[in-house]
Amino acid sequence: MLKRLSLGIVSVAIVGAVGFGVYAYKPALDPISPDSLEAFDPAIVDQGRVLASAGYCATCHTAEGGAPYAGNYAMATGFGTIYSTNLTPDVETGIGAYSRDAFRRAMHEGVDREGNHLFPAFPYDHFTKMSDADVDAIYAFIMTEIAPVATEQKPNELPFPLDQRFLQAGWKLLFADLGRYEPDADHSDAWNRGAYLAEGVTHCGACHTPRNALGAEDASQHYAGAEIDRWIAPALTSQNPSAVAWTAPEFKAYLIDGVTQYHGVAAGPMGPVVHEGVRELAEDDLDALAVYLADKVGATEDDPASSEAVLASLQANRPDPRYRRDLGERLYATACASCHYNVDQIAQGRPDLGINSSTNLDTPNNLIHVILDGVNGPEGIAGVVMPGFREALSDAEITAIAAYLRDQRAGKPEWPDLAGTVADIRVNGPAAH
Repeated sequence: MLKRLSLGIVSVAIVGAVGFGVYAYKPALDPISPDSLEAFDPAIVDQGRVLASAGYCATCHTAEGGAPYAGNYAMATGFGTIYSTNLTPDVETGIGAYSRDAFRRAMHEGVDREGNHLFPAFPYDHFTKMSDADVDAIYAFIMTEIAPVATEQKPNELPFPLDQRFLQAGWKLLFADLGRYEPDADHSDAWNRGAYLAEGVTHCGACHTPRNALGAEDASQHYAGAEIDRWIAPALTSQNPSAVAWTAPEFKAYLIDGVTQYHGVAAGPMGPVVHEGVRELAEDDLDALAVYLADKVGATEDDPASSEAVLASLQANRPDPRYRRDLGERLYATACASCHYNVDQIAQGRPDLGINSSTNLDTPNNLIHVILDGVNGPEGIAGVVMPGFREALSDAEITAIAAYLRDQRAGKPEWPDLAGTVADIRVNGPAAH
């Protein structure tokens, strides 16, 4: 009896392994030659340019100092470092031999032309929601407008067996909901367009959704907020910690200008998302994204200017003729207040740190990053730079300023181990900034 049971278990295991092998197997697709590439409508190519920007293709496929789209951008994961691939139309090391169908399969199914499963650091679980027409437009843009560059691909730094690509088929089976976006009849056309963009090409959830132990987005906590590169991507739900409620116009302003009147600036990983990405979308698409995100966060029609948090912060920011007794307040007055100063109303371009998102988050990471390294280049407000105070302020002084803002201006409970977080980000944060 025991022998029969053992044989049965072995048989089931063999059948299961064979079945998984059949499921995991993907055939190679025939290569194309550059001289056989079709001519593309210039309007389609430009559409692809906009979509590639909105999907941050260049951001993730360009190494520091490297040629655009040529790959080897290092992506640190909880399992090791993955290096992005060459997305230029180089035949040998890029996607120059990819047909339209091969490119679609990579975007929609996470499988390369040779039949290898792609690691989910490439967000095909979002791109799968894109239409064939939009994917084809990106293909047309890359194949005609991006210069081919030969690149020696850096090997991924993943331990065995996580480096085995066929196992990614199992990950997909567990976590990837492959298939095109299906409109929700209970919502408007604008909402559905925004959902298509947010869940597909712009893949907002990839940063704003926490992940499980196997690196997949936790569907039960969609947009609940997550840590990325030691920055905090805030929740885009009713749990968003902002002192002032988001509105659709605030979201639109943020996506276009990288700043809002009541929430602060796009810095850290969010900087390129705005300044090198979504702002390229047509205004109707930006409106749709704002409608969708406002619905997800539970936005109201209330005027932010009349909120209690804004009025209280304006009052707290008024000059006090008395001697400032708190070290953090004194440092803030000398190092910060000349720019972050509002009295009668919140002025565009002068983020009010009492209501700023960074002072209202559950962790001080974003605030500390900005104090240390400022807001520069493709971040924040175009043409406006905030200096970093890495060399000017000690850890103790930065801790004092952050504690003052959290307590006296935001009116929130103190951050645990604030000093330790400042010290950690000073040492370990710059590489991720």
